[in-house]
Amino acid sequence: MFKERFIQAIHSKSKVKITFYSKEDGSNLVRTCAPMDYGPSRRTKKKNDRFHFWDYDSDTQRHTLSLNLDQIINLEILDDFFDPAEFITWNTKQSPWFISREWGIYS
Repeated sequence: MFKERFIQAIHSKSKVKITFYSKEDGSNLVRTCAPMDYGPSRRTKKKNDRFHFWDYDSDTQRHTLSLNLDQIINLEILDDFFDPAEFITWNTKQSPWFISREWGIYS
């Protein structure tokens, strides 16, 4: 259910509102995010599939948020759209997406 909505939001470039359990905070948090990709994290030792978001509401700075399915409580597609240029700073040809998309030079 969440994965299908997440992928739909990637394709439509729609922001999402997620409610999730934060292991760091030990509580549920709500964030407005851009859905980035679904697949294993390149930064963690454990290579299980995760939901990767760009977190617009971070309390420290805007950053990538990677969540396991069991952390996500709700995912709502918003009527607000994002521009991938807001957060993509790497070469997506050298480090490609797991989920294909039509984002122009950011695909």
